[in-house]
Amino acid sequence: MNIKLKEKLEKFYDEQVWPHMTLGEFIEDCAKKYGDKIALVDGDVELSYQELNRKACQYANGLLKAGFKKGDKIVLQLPNCHEFVIILFAMFKIGIVPVLSLPAHRKNEIKGILEKSGAKAYISKDKYLGFSYVNMIKEVKEELDIDFEVYILGEEQEYKNFYDINDKDYLYQCINGDYKELALLMLSSGTTGNPKMIPMKHCELICSAKSIGDVLNYSDSTVYLMALSLSHKFVLSYPGIIGVFYYGAKCVISMTSSPDDIIYNIEKYNINTMALVPALASLCIDFLKFEKVDISSLKIIQVGGAVLEYSKAFEIEKTFGCVISQLYGMTEGLVMCTRFGDSRETRLNTQGKPVSIGDSVKIVDEFGEEVNIGDYGELLIRGPYTMYEYYDEMNNTHNPILDKELYLRTGDRARELLDGNYQIAGRIKEMIIKGGEKIVPFELENILLESENLSEVQVVGIPDEILGEKICVFILEKDKNLKFSEIIQTLKEASIAEFKIPDCMKIVDNWPLTATGKIDRRKLIENYDN
Repeated sequence: MNIKLKEKLEKFYDEQVWPHMTLGEFIEDCAKKYGDKIALVDGDVELSYQELNRKACQYANGLLKAGFKKGDKIVLQLPNCHEFVIILFAMFKIGIVPVLSLPAHRKNEIKGILEKSGAKAYISKDKYLGFSYVNMIKEVKEELDIDFEVYILGEEQEYKNFYDINDKDYLYQCINGDYKELALLMLSSGTTGNPKMIPMKHCELICSAKSIGDVLNYSDSTVYLMALSLSHKFVLSYPGIIGVFYYGAKCVISMTSSPDDIIYNIEKYNINTMALVPALASLCIDFLKFEKVDISSLKIIQVGGAVLEYSKAFEIEKTFGCVISQLYGMTEGLVMCTRFGDSRETRLNTQGKPVSIGDSVKIVDEFGEEVNIGDYGELLIRGPYTMYEYYDEMNNTHNPILDKELYLRTGDRARELLDGNYQIAGRIKEMIIKGGEKIVPFELENILLESENLSEVQVVGIPDEILGEKICVFILEKDKNLKFSEIIQTLKEASIAEFKIPDCMKIVDNWPLTATGKIDRRKLIENYDN
């Protein structure tokens, strides 16, 4: 790694970009500024900024009394709930490092997370959506030769009760922290049993939240629905709960990411802002076709996490009757998004521009050379909240994810347009190579979705002994009346090259999803012959 360049960049970030406070200091500051204003709503539970901060102090003191100390790691595997927010800020206050696991993670992932992080404790709910986390962690403890405490939120008696951490008679002990210290560990969205952990500093999380909140006009009147898991960076700091708190606004927790919960919460709480992934946005659209719900309070939907086709973006704006802000943000770093003032064409067809003055982007070919504006290549990023290396690979002398100028290789295919906005066209590894020719699935998907007879589509490369890969078009059961010949005709009418014409079509009941709500193309390939 180029240490001199790193020091130069971080000097600039420190002087011009990073807020000089920890997240523990941040929530204290919010409590002083916003006082009795409601910060968080979780069903019947409403917490003001002062109440939230007080409870975080109580749990912070309880953690200290339980023997935890600054620098210790604790794995959090909680669904969206006010307890999640409280314990998160409690740990920030005393320098304990949360390791955020998704509710959808199972034994294999949790074992890897505990081993790699060296966590001193694990916190979860007893059951959620029919799954027993108690049974799972029991198996994990039997199979791992490491010692860690278990705290359960619920009725389970075998392990320690989460609420016992709450020290209501606290005398809050201030733990000195630095805004440039490690705040939390988050997992890369591709995580399996061998997780990649992403280190995030206090100043980086506040920086990203404030930067996005500024360009999206967040204010104290924002009412934000947390529809996705709080363990997503999207919901935590893009601008997420940290951004909402920064402006003294209100966060409303959706217990699940089901369309009925989301839509009815919009009506009940007059939600004006929320974030969705494309697959979930599609489910909400289907729900609204059969349910009449007043969602007129909604002003903006952030959509990110996966490539959003133009036709789907158009359908989201039309169905929800609000402005869409497309967002591209890696857990590892940089965020770009479209703005309120952008033209409709820009909002629907691009992922916008970077949000921070410290963000830097370049697009390169396979040889690392920058491409011309308008040409596709690999997106490389650098900035005040973009990591240099994964947590468990720190101090590795060979760092294949950075180039010589400390740009992070994203593995995403993108291009810059003449107006400075960017288009993301999916993962480079999703590119299909058929008989030596390269096909970008995004191009075919966009053309096909112009058809009135097709609601959703995925174009995927299937291994083939002769061609290397063949092109398969996956469609949903609800579009089964569409013939393969019609798909071929649509593409030929668009005058695409002959080698891009699909070889087959497959109908599936539903899209298989990853733990982060993205369509799992790998599973589509695996299930091709089923």
